[in-house]
Amino acid sequence: MQDLKIDGILDKARQENSLSREEILRLLDITSEKELGEVSQAARELRGRYFQNKVFLYGFVYFSTYCRNDCTFCLYRKSNRNYPRYRKNSEEIMTTAHCLVNSGVHLLDLTMGEDPLYYHSIHGFNDLLKMVKVLKGETQTPIMISPGIVSPEVLWKFKEAGADWYACYQETHNKTLYNQLRIEQSYEERMNRKILAKEMGYLIEEGLLTGVGDTNEDIADSILTMASIGADQVRVMSFVPQENTPLANWKTNSHFRELLIIAVMRLVMPERLIPASLDVDGLKGLEQRLNSGANVITSIIPPSAGMAGVSQSTLDIDDGNRSIEKVLPVLKANRLEAATTEEYQAWVNVRKTHSIPPEKEIPILRAYIRS
Repeated sequence: MQDLKIDGILDKARQENSLSREEILRLLDITSEKELGEVSQAARELRGRYFQNKVFLYGFVYFSTYCRNDCTFCLYRKSNRNYPRYRKNSEEIMTTAHCLVNSGVHLLDLTMGEDPLYYHSIHGFNDLLKMVKVLKGETQTPIMISPGIVSPEVLWKFKEAGADWYACYQETHNKTLYNQLRIEQSYEERMNRKILAKEMGYLIEEGLLTGVGDTNEDIADSILTMASIGADQVRVMSFVPQENTPLANWKTNSHFRELLIIAVMRLVMPERLIPASLDVDGLKGLEQRLNSGANVITSIIPPSAGMAGVSQSTLDIDDGNRSIEKVLPVLKANRLEAATTEEYQAWVNVRKTHSIPPEKEIPILRAYIRS
């Protein structure tokens, strides 16, 4: 594999010719800052080809930290009884959502654990469905739902209520590793729910977790899988060990690997949305992720909302470092700028309208961006 030259692979990516699994693996083998810089430069060029210097901003509303699952990597796994939980009421959710919209976010990400209150109560998701409908009507802001594996019927009701995006991460596409992370959860059911959502007309986000025993082969297969299912937004996050979980003492490395994966995902899927999450390193890690080719900033949280993060439950929240006010100077310093609300909505509309096979979608999206 070392016979494959980095320069040749990057030239191929710049021409937007599909990279082979072997070429992706060669890029993932990179260990030097110099070569990471070369890959990131190519990633930024491709990002600029489709999005110029525009970046999208996502507001994060983690409204329930209760969960019926026991994922080994998650702070909010049901077995972790030492961590305080919260469940926000309708008024608190609506207030936070309106605060985020008023601050200028392009999307509201309504996230929860698989809270038994919603899954097993007589009222089910009715209250949340009403909130989605009201929020969409009052703000006209695109909405992403991240409720876990809901039934097809509930998924369709969210679509009717106005939800635009469905996020449901596998974390890995190696089934053996998946079963070690998402214990007692069906790999196929989780994957099929995303594919069903895509068929219903949702935009879908898929994601992977790195630093949990995944190999370069696993990452390459995940990137190719995310591309093949037509995921509209693809993300990677570095694993952060959580207290009172089976992986609490897991040894982690630097986030070099996450930065490299972001760049490689951009080379493979130049027209997709790729987040730079504030949930791993906070504001101080934003510039690196943008420089690797990310074009979405996620996990923007108002400082006074009483909401938590996922990987880092409190990092940069109370001091306001996850606010748009703090993000904009980082964009400016990197010659980037926040897109307008109209630009993001136009991207969403085009992506929904032209939800066609990946090999045919590139010219359409490029034509939109240049128009």
